[in-house]
Amino acid sequence: MDFYGYINTVQLEDQKITSNEYPFDIPCIRNFKKLDFHPKVTYLIGENGMGKSTLLEAIAVGLGFNAEGGSRNFNFDTQSTHSDLHNYLKFTKGVHRMKDGFFLRGESFYNVASQIDELDSEPMGGPPIVNSYGGKSLHHQSHGESFWALFTHRFGGSGLYILDEPESALSINRQMAMLAQMDNLINKRSQFIIATHSPIVLAYPDATIYQMTPDGIQKVAYKETDTYRLYKGFLDNPDQMISILLNESNT
Repeated sequence: MDFYGYINTVQLEDQKITSNEYPFDIPCIRNFKKLDFHPKVTYLIGENGMGKSTLLEAIAVGLGFNAEGGSRNFNFDTQSTHSDLHNYLKFTKGVHRMKDGFFLRGESFYNVASQIDELDSEPMGGPPIVNSYGGKSLHHQSHGESFWALFTHRFGGSGLYILDEPESALSINRQMAMLAQMDNLINKRSQFIIATHSPIVLAYPDATIYQMTPDGIQKVAYKETDTYRLYKGFLDNPDQMISILLNESNT
């Protein structure tokens, strides 16, 4: 049977909204109606403040993941700061049931690592949780190494992986290696939803890219994204760009 993804669409049930307060004061959040997810990779991109992380978090929570990250088996709350947007989302799902899944958010990954160490300090008879992450405490690795341990050890395939700016801890080489690892997992019936600022992470072929702007959310091609165009414009002529930027800062 062909694989068509675990999550097909998400829809905002705007008829339930009775407030203009956060997160509904964000134009992209208030005005979007429906997103169709690619069975392989769907990207959310846009400037800071457009609501990428807010929407991604709500998608993850609405699908049963812990708001601070981790698998759907994690249930901890270091500080409850997530919005109630998930209560206004309606999902349509594919015919397959995911066997694995993970929500990665860089800002609270430290808390996930702490939770793993805490749970392993009180063993319940099964193997240590850290074994699924390479057998080494994530706190005993660099930030980038701990992120990479997820991709190479924890993500096993047949799963949904929701990633919020995974490039934040990865070198350029590791970002490129991430694309190869994503492809390995996609070939094992995995689906990704990713918010990113990286033109490398964004480059997976045959993906859906949604660019979030004050005017709403539009589907765009890779080379039409601001992410690609701005990076390319800078790297094609860094001296000129630096000159323009520094002159503007002195005016």
